[in-house]
Amino acid sequence: MTIVKAVTCPVCGCLCDDVELTIENGRIVDVGKGCAMSESKFLSYNGEHRILKPLMRKKGELVEGSPGEALHKAAEILAAANYPLLYGWSSTSCEATRVGIELTEEIGGVIDNTSTVCHGPSTLSIQEVGIASCTLGQVRHRADVVVYWGSDPWSSHPRHIERYTSFSEGRFERSEWKDYVKKTKALTNKKKLESARRRIPVEEKPTLTLPSRKEFCPEIPKQGRKLVVVDVRRTKTAEAADYFMQVMPNSDYELLETLRAIVREQDLDVTEVAGVPVSQLEELAELMISCSFGVLFFGLGLTMSRGKMRNVDAALSLIRDLNVRTKFMIMPMRGHFNVSGADTVFTWQTGYPYAVDFSLGYPRYNPGETSTVDILMRRESDAALIVASDPVSSLPRKAVEHLVKNPLIVIDPHMNATAMMADIVFPSALVGIEAEGTAYRMDHVPLPLKKIVEPPHGVLSDEEILKQILSEVRKIRQNKKEAEA
Repeated sequence: MTIVKAVTCPVCGCLCDDVELTIENGRIVDVGKGCAMSESKFLSYNGEHRILKPLMRKKGELVEGSPGEALHKAAEILAAANYPLLYGWSSTSCEATRVGIELTEEIGGVIDNTSTVCHGPSTLSIQEVGIASCTLGQVRHRADVVVYWGSDPWSSHPRHIERYTSFSEGRFERSEWKDYVKKTKALTNKKKLESARRRIPVEEKPTLTLPSRKEFCPEIPKQGRKLVVVDVRRTKTAEAADYFMQVMPNSDYELLETLRAIVREQDLDVTEVAGVPVSQLEELAELMISCSFGVLFFGLGLTMSRGKMRNVDAALSLIRDLNVRTKFMIMPMRGHFNVSGADTVFTWQTGYPYAVDFSLGYPRYNPGETSTVDILMRRESDAALIVASDPVSSLPRKAVEHLVKNPLIVIDPHMNATAMMADIVFPSALVGIEAEGTAYRMDHVPLPLKKIVEPPHGVLSDEEILKQILSEVRKIRQNKKEAEA
């Protein structure tokens, strides 16, 4: 039995690098310091849905094929395509993404990652407005005000609060974990008293003096690190927050612009915005202005609601206004563990973060024209290679119909909806478990992904599979040139 320490968890954008794995007989048997999602991935990666052999569609059914046959067929499809689409890349290594870009340039296709359907608007806004950001380490040590806007890290990034914000012990800021436990116990006792009161018959009910709500959940404490949540519903993160502001759906832009006006000391002629009293907004603005170091984390609640990139424009502009009077940073809550890495590799290789078109022999970038959903909705692509993603389960129906109508190649460790519709499926090793590589945390800090156990016999990493496909494509294209000559 071996214990491997300082393992980077390949699940979400937090990339927690303190996980400890217990290895016995070449298998992971226990996970230490990981969240529920981490444990699920490390303990169940070799489950019943694991693909172990290349699959090819013959007579309408997926059947096992030889690696060489599948490789040659996939290369033929990509080499013959006029406008192939290569999509995914957010759950694989930077090294694999780099090879994918080289392959796309070779065949004159379009390469896009999952940013196009999540934080693509954030990227567009950052290009337009700019961003004041930092590392999660700086947040952990310095931030005394933390705002989560349109994000529920308690559910989506379970250790984000524990490692980087309110529950973390920083050099200059103490953990609020004990205060949270006290508040939770107090709320639990209150619920028990209320439950007991309901069970007593009306005529026998004594007078029970319950503490006021403010004693259990003060609006904004004056001491210590403060956690603020702005969302359309009361989430698990909101329950742990010092202050929760519930905004009407699709009204984030109005709320952000009102906050900007208050920060800039402009007069308002309304008493309520987006369902929130202006007095509460003034209190929040005062908190943000008076902090020593603040940070705002925003999620898909901003990027995928009405307004999209304009919501993020307003958030970035708010932070710019706050930095006139204090220190305040902003950071998107990236989902897939290497979606930031995909954006980064795309940018250093092509100059653009996603939706890169090589059809003219050089990289072009025009989201809305060269992005995945738009290409599929216009029915322009004639083949697709999907790497470490499942677009069939997430893209619009009409886009999926065109995707599966044309030759479809999938590289993935597990059988998913996209693999079930594919013509060729390559099994791959899981990066961070069976293969090493590099990934970028949501704050753009690169971290190494370790190889912990050996992959199943004959199963290669995404990088190795892509290199083989690229080599085969080049052979086919060279043979075609020689034949034409």
